[in-house]
Amino acid sequence: MKHHFITTDGNMKARWMEAFPEASSILAEQGSDAIGTGDVAWLVTMIDDWPLRVGELAQRGATVVVLSYSADDQEALLAFEQGARGYVHTLAAPEVLEQVALVVTNQGIWAGQALLSKVLSGSFQALRQRHAGEPSLSAPLLGQLTERERAVALAVARGASNKEIARQLDIGERTVKAHLSAIFKKLAVRDRLQLILKLSDNASSRTA
Repeated sequence: MKHHFITTDGNMKARWMEAFPEASSILAEQGSDAIGTGDVAWLVTMIDDWPLRVGELAQRGATVVVLSYSADDQEALLAFEQGARGYVHTLAAPEVLEQVALVVTNQGIWAGQALLSKVLSGSFQALRQRHAGEPSLSAPLLGQLTERERAVALAVARGASNKEIARQLDIGERTVKAHLSAIFKKLAVRDRLQLILKLSDNASSRTA
């Protein structure tokens, strides 16, 4: 697996080199024939046709990470729609770039907690709307939780932060965290993103 940074000027930033000493730099106008299946392509959004490049690289079997100077939710969503596995600030610290690489090369997605929560909670809400007449969208899963834990889980699925959940339920943030820990353990998930995915998958399975 090799790391390739596709840029408008062919220059490698010091932080990129620190994270990946063996990485190569490719001018956008040169094409990307050197990038093969399993390689990681880091593509800057300053390239005019970057969405098209993302799609081409993803189809080739490369793992694509989009680098942006001005992180934007809509831009990130476009990157993922085209097949990118990661979206991160161009000036991210070397250790962050290393974490991104670890996640995306293990079939994960990197976009930051806030954006992923928005995307996943949006999918969950769409499923809820399609089944508005059902008494409980995810009864088999939520039935494992206490009444307060169910309220916290559904608030997370709607994209609420811990502070918002605390305000909605009139409890402290520490209590919210305690409920989340219990929820994660009972539903065998690692974090709030996996929780949203599990609730969404459960809802999808009920449509089959």
